Amino acid sequence: MKDSHRQQGKRQQLVKIVQEKGIEDQKVLKAIGSIPRHLFMDSSFEDHAYQDKAFPIAADQTISQPYTVAFQTELLQIKRGDTVLEIGTGSGYQTAVLCYLGAKVYTVERQRELFKKTERFLPKLGYRPKYATFGDGYLGLPDYAPFDKIIVTAGAPFIPKPLMQQLKVGGRLVIPVGDEVQIMTLLERKSQKEFKKTTFGEFRFVPLLEDKN
Repeated sequence: MKDSHRQQGKRQQLVKIVQEKGIEDQKVLKAIGSIPRHLFMDSSFEDHAYQDKAFPIAADQTISQPYTVAFQTELLQIKRGDTVLEIGTGSGYQTAVLCYLGAKVYTVERQRELFKKTERFLPKLGYRPKYATFGDGYLGLPDYAPFDKIIVTAGAPFIPKPLMQQLKVGGRLVIPVGDEVQIMTLLERKSQKEFKKTTFGEFRFVPLLEDKN
């Protein structure tokens, strides 16, 4: 689990790239500059780790583009101690960013292969989600709700009602909505019944899978 000076240098170049694309939150930039993304990928693809691109991982999933991770995280406005529900643990890279920022992370993964790998791997790097489980992201985690923030890291055809219900008043939900192409969407819960919706351009994610069992 090496993190060489060369890799650290490449990370700083990556920080400059996402900053030039418009990311301003210094804590998010520091997270991108600190977390060894190459360790979340197969070692044979190490040279791709610090390009600002998504990359395939196991189970037909991807590790998200660093800019996308930074963009979603910046929209969440994480404060230390926030309870955050993450739908789609994936490689664990986004989970690590949230943990680095001091969030108490509850994370759900639909692919058992990925879940088992990430569950073992994250603590080795010192990132410990509060709770990680294998399950259906459309349902959220009602037993641990309400959450300060909710992030969905896969493309959803619609915003699942259970996730809206599990958001605290004053909370923020960030989700890419759409089929082929997704529109990044921010929902802010203003009251029990009122949500404010803001959209931010097109992104491409793997689809959010429903549990068909």
